[in-house]
Amino acid sequence: MYLLRILASVVTGFCLLVPAVHAAQDENASPSPQQTEIQKAYQAAQAVAKSGPAEITLKDQAILKLPAGYAYIPVAEASAVMNALGNQVGPDYLGMVVAEDLSGFVSINYNPAGYIKDDDARDWKADEMLDNLKKGTEAANEDRRKRGIQEFEVTGWIEKPAYEASSHRLVWSAALQDKGAPANATQGVNYNTYLLGREGYMSLNLVTDADSVEREKPLARTLLAAVEFNSGKRYADFNGATDKVAEYGLAALVGGIAVKKLGLLAALGVFLLKAWKISALALVGIGAAVRKFFGGKKKEE
Repeated sequence: MYLLRILASVVTGFCLLVPAVHAAQDENASPSPQQTEIQKAYQAAQAVAKSGPAEITLKDQAILKLPAGYAYIPVAEASAVMNALGNQVGPDYLGMVVAEDLSGFVSINYNPAGYIKDDDARDWKADEMLDNLKKGTEAANEDRRKRGIQEFEVTGWIEKPAYEASSHRLVWSAALQDKGAPANATQGVNYNTYLLGREGYMSLNLVTDADSVEREKPLARTLLAAVEFNSGKRYADFNGATDKVAEYGLAALVGGIAVKKLGLLAALGVFLLKAWKISALALVGIGAAVRKFFGGKKKEE
């Protein structure tokens, strides 16, 4: 029941921010269809969540050696949770991780883009990359306006892009907020971590807020370090004679010019927007509930 408390706390955070009509409902009134959908999704997630230490298979590509203090929610149930909160996921989605000391959650994806050359990491300039990300986000806002979706803006780096060539890991993070929001408005954060492989890359993205991200960065990095590609799927296993090479380089994973040319920025922007919306709606309560979950397990043991 403890994981259910974690997830049910999201309902509390969500309901605090839905339109005022819900707040005006009689306390004995039946839950709305949306609240019912959320509750069902959380109950299903609770039934299958797996606590660390454990080994989690990520397709036929990799293993996540889930540390103690973390819990993994499989693809189907995690997708249902995301969908219930209005956040669509695609075929690359591999599930969700919550942790005792995380205010938010980590979304796991695998993109079979092919082998990504990392040569451009030697020459990139963070200021230029941030400018490209801002311009690309603004261009993607045109589509949001047409669809009636709230526009957002990138306000700066939380962490400048850093690539570790020896381990083929990339980390970067930008701060986001609703366009035109006051300076003291809550900022959402996607702390993005990647591991490159032979046929594509794993992304483990921490969804949190600006007040929590510095404390949670080491936890996200710990989770990234816990992912290992299988033998034959590693970056070093690349065969130039037979393997597919991605149409873009490493900088594209930070929203660079290659992303714009390939038409991928709009998809990136929608993910960032929706993920930030989830953090704004739900993450206030989830941290305390996660601690109760793991605290309860320790008492039982």
